[in-house]
Amino acid sequence: MTDRVIDRPRSRGFLFLDSHPAGCRQLVSDMWEAVAAPTVSPPADGPVALVIGSSAGYGLAATLAGLKRAGIRGIGVCFEKPATARRTATAGWYRTAATAELARAAGRDFVFLNGDAFSDALKDQVAEVLVERFGGRLDYLIYSVAAPRRTDPETGTTYASVLRPIGAASRTRTLAFDDAGAPEVKEVETAPAAEDDIAQTVAVMGGADWERWIEHLADRGLLADGFATAALSYIGSSLTEAIYRKGTIGAAKAHLEATARTLDKRLSELVGGRAVTSVNGAAVTQSSTAIPGIALYVGLLRGVLGAQMVPPTAQLSDLWDQLTGVRPLALDGEGRIRLDTWELTDEVQAAVGERWRAATTRNIGQLADLDWFHGEVHRLYGFAVPGVDYAAPVATEVPWPGQPA
Repeated sequence: MTDRVIDRPRSRGFLFLDSHPAGCRQLVSDMWEAVAAPTVSPPADGPVALVIGSSAGYGLAATLAGLKRAGIRGIGVCFEKPATARRTATAGWYRTAATAELARAAGRDFVFLNGDAFSDALKDQVAEVLVERFGGRLDYLIYSVAAPRRTDPETGTTYASVLRPIGAASRTRTLAFDDAGAPEVKEVETAPAAEDDIAQTVAVMGGADWERWIEHLADRGLLADGFATAALSYIGSSLTEAIYRKGTIGAAKAHLEATARTLDKRLSELVGGRAVTSVNGAAVTQSSTAIPGIALYVGLLRGVLGAQMVPPTAQLSDLWDQLTGVRPLALDGEGRIRLDTWELTDEVQAAVGERWRAATTRNIGQLADLDWFHGEVHRLYGFAVPGVDYAAPVATEVPWPGQPA
C-alpha cells in the first residue's frame, strides 16, 4: 500500500488530476445517509438491477438509492482507473469501493464490474454474472452513461462526441475559477457543429448502446416478467439550450428518448415491461462542468433555491419509488419521468434569468452560491468533504471490490 498526504488537489480548471480516497469514502457515506429509508424494509432477496454508469453522478445516486431504498441486488458497471506510482486512482474507483462496503454492510449482494460498457465483451460478462449469481433474471436496468467516445462493437468504428450548437455559433456566459479560486464571469463563443459532429455525438450519447444492452440480455432470456429500464437524461433551462438541448448533446438526448419509445413497445410485447427516460434536475457532476454555461447556471440556481435544490439522491429515490410501484409512474406527454419540475417552474427560471443577465465578475458572489458550487466541484474528487483530515496520510492503492488487497 502507498500512503500519501494529499492535502490539496492538482487541477486544471474543473479537471482534477488527483482524488482523495478518504474524501470519496466519506462523500459516499454522506450520500447514503441522505437517502431516506423505506417505510417497509426490503427483503434480502430484493429485485435484481443493473446500473450502467454506477460510479459517478446520477448513476452513483441511482446505485445508492437503489441499494438502500429499493433493496436491489445486482451489478454496477463503470470504467475507472487504479492508482499508479504517479497518480491516485480515479475518484470513481474510490467511490465504487466505498459503495461496495455499504452494500455489504446492508446485506446486499452487489457486484461491480470495471470495463468498457460499450463493448460486447462486458455485456457477455454481465450476462454470465446474472446467470451464475442471480438466477438468470434481471428486473431493472438503469442506463447513465456520459462518455467522450464510443467504439461500435459491430463495425469497430470509434465515434467522438462534441459540445457544439447546431445551425449557428453560440455565444454564452460562463463561470471560471483561477488557480486561487477567484471567480470570473466571461463570454465564450462555440462554433456550430458540422453534420458529422451531430452524427458522432448521437452515436456516442444517444440510445444505440442502451438498445444494444437490452437486445443482448433479451436474446439470452434474462429479462424478468415486468422488466423495467430507465435511461437518465436532462433538459435544462432556456438559458443553456443553445449549447445543450438545441445542440449536439440535445440531438443525442432526443435520440435517447426516441429509443425509449421503441424499447417500451418492444418490452411491453416481450415481457410486459417498460422503458422510459428519466429527466433529472440540475446538479454538479464531472460531465456537466465541461459544458459552457452550465457552471454559471447551476451556481445561480443554487443562489435562488438554496437548500430547496433537490439533490441527486432524492431525485433517484423518487425514480426507484416509481419504478418499483411504491407510487405510480408520473409521465409527461412524451412518456418521460420528470424529476426536474422543481427546477423549471416559471418563478425559479425567471429569478435565475434575472441573475444571469446581471452577473459580472464583480457581483457574482452576491448572485450565485459560489462557496457551494466550488465545494461541490471539489467534493466530486473527494476534497472539501467535512470530517476528513486532509493532513493525514491515506492509502491510495485501494483494491477493486472482490479483489484481494
